[in-house]
Amino acid sequence: MGGAEEGPLVAANGHANGAAVEEKLDELRRRLGKADGDPLRIVGVGAGAWGSVFCALLQDAYGHLRDKVHVRIWRRPGRAVDRSTAEHLFEVINSREDVLRRLIRRCAYLKYVEARLGDRTLYADEILKDGFCLNMIDTPLCPLKVVTNLQEAVWDADIVINGLPSTETRDVFGEIGRYWKERITAPIIISLAKGIEASLDPLPRIITPTQMINNATGVPLENILYLGGPNIASEIYNKEYANARICGADKWRKPLAKFLRQPHFIVWDNSDLITHEVMGGLKNVYAIGAGMVAALTNESATSKSVYFALCTSEMIYITHLLEEEPEKLAGPLLADTYVTLLKGRNAWYGQKLAKGELTLEMGDSIKGKGTIQGVSAVDAFYELLSQDSLSVMHPEANKLVAPVEMCPILKALYKILIKRELPPDSILQAIRDETMYDPRERIEMAQSHSLYRPSILGQPRDAKA
Repeated sequence: MGGAEEGPLVAANGHANGAAVEEKLDELRRRLGKADGDPLRIVGVGAGAWGSVFCALLQDAYGHLRDKVHVRIWRRPGRAVDRSTAEHLFEVINSREDVLRRLIRRCAYLKYVEARLGDRTLYADEILKDGFCLNMIDTPLCPLKVVTNLQEAVWDADIVINGLPSTETRDVFGEIGRYWKERITAPIIISLAKGIEASLDPLPRIITPTQMINNATGVPLENILYLGGPNIASEIYNKEYANARICGADKWRKPLAKFLRQPHFIVWDNSDLITHEVMGGLKNVYAIGAGMVAALTNESATSKSVYFALCTSEMIYITHLLEEEPEKLAGPLLADTYVTLLKGRNAWYGQKLAKGELTLEMGDSIKGKGTIQGVSAVDAFYELLSQDSLSVMHPEANKLVAPVEMCPILKALYKILIKRELPPDSILQAIRDETMYDPRERIEMAQSHSLYRPSILGQPRDAKA
């Protein structure tokens, strides 16, 4: 794909479409009260695959309007690119004539030759400027404005894109909050993070990335939104048709959905922030198990469908603990789960573990993939749902049990990934239990209002969803 300096959207679609794009930008600028000559400042925080692609999509769409918008992305400095990755990157560059010509034109090609020969060390922030995300080398992006100083990146941002893993969101936004103490107007924050934390003291409750950001920065929740959907970052940048939902308060979600929408990337809006954000974390949990099942059964369609039925019933059960009337697991929400179980880094991780090509001792940050967020989410959901204070009635035993007892797949994943008591193939035992009841019964139980536990979201017991 061409760089921002070539005005790709205008060149490809003509002046009429270019005018429509500029009008979308002008409309959002008016809503934000931006004066003429004061560009809209969009900043990505975190440069994983999805965070980088998201910023590159905005740069491709709006970057030619330099007087009206600036897009930049922050990533930490100092991450060296190893020799094997540099060699692979060189192959990618030479296989793409458009990328090769762009680098030669920008006088940037020689450093990749030197890195290929082992005469130079490249760094992740350096190659990102040329459009290469370390977690997604095979998919070149447009060139990006990269900033390695966090304060410089965010201090005057109008819109911040959280592309960090959920495990890093609290610490980084805690630092950002210190830089924003003197701000008069609150920025808008769009979080792409999928995962949760569990807090057990004084009461068991869940903390989502948008709540982490709110707590760390003081930015009001109406200005913090979540965007998720059935998407694979590299496929979206290669213009595979995709859709997503931006979720949050009325004030900003509709204007942002319109601003973010592109011909191949349709963005809808939805008010149910909690269900979408929690499902974003849950799908990563169950994607690891899906990968294991796929590898252990030689991609058996039957086994994968059995797993899908059981894991989605557990997901529905868990969301009904959190909300009285959660968004149904259907449409884009179901599709997001499906694509993550089918083809995502968490499913890939589960496959590699089951095949013995990765081990748990290697940790959950994997070269070329980034953080496997499902691992920490397994721990958080299990710890939260194993608390006796949240007990529910077991339908067959007719006694109170911790909610996790109703989620056999989550229990198995915890014993495999966190406690390391069981091998990966034990996931098959969890889905082949002869005494297991129909997943429909778990869903029906979930839909009874007696399951709802408002305290898990830090709400009073008489709170309504």
